[in-house]
Amino acid sequence: MRYLFLLNSPGGGPAAEPGTPESERLFREWGEATALMADAGVLIDCAPLTPAASATTLRVRDGEVLLTDGPSAELKEWVGGYTLVECDDLDQALKWASTLPAARDSSIEVRAVIDTGRGR
Repeated sequence: MRYLFLLNSPGGGPAAEPGTPESERLFREWGEATALMADAGVLIDCAPLTPAASATTLRVRDGEVLLTDGPSAELKEWVGGYTLVECDDLDQALKWASTLPAARDSSIEVRAVIDTGRGR
């Protein structure tokens, strides 16, 4: 089963300022964690996202496309990245999610991906 890890960060930006020792440490830890997932054959894809403030929100109402600069909601935490894995069950997915740095300094929402039979 596929699981999506939504990697939340406070403030809508990166967990650490780019170019700092903290960001270098996090980058190294992410690399180590995702390399372990890849070696175990569970990693499908992962990537960071641009800050929430850079989002464009799209809605279609009465056939009209409406665009708004910024995220769709005001939240305390924002999705800052994602990891997609293939695991035997939720327990295995949670084990892998716990290895990511975001589990220590923010939060990770783990959700099963519904298998529609398409896109494989």
